[in-house]
Amino acid sequence: MGQSIEVQATVFDDVALFNTDRALTGQDGASFSSSEELDGSGFPSRLAHQLFTEVPAIDHVFVASNQVVVRRPHGWDDHVVDTATRVISNLFRFY
Repeated sequence: MGQSIEVQATVFDDVALFNTDRALTGQDGASFSSSEELDGSGFPSRLAHQLFTEVPAIDHVFVASNQVVVRRPHGWDDHVVDTATRVISNLFRFY
């Protein structure tokens, strides 16, 4: 149940920018560090938790409106970008 989110990824060195076809937050952004304890309440927190769990070596996630910015100090390869894209795409799928 639920719909997939369309995601377009762009990588700049250690940072990947994921543009989505729907808003994930209001106008205020939400910032998460890998060292934080995430409570999983709200879509941005839930998304950050899933990204930290499924994408290796990321250390920061910022979600604002329809963009997700993820920092990975060891760079990005196609497999890691695809994994992050899948996590974001499936955020609203509940089954």
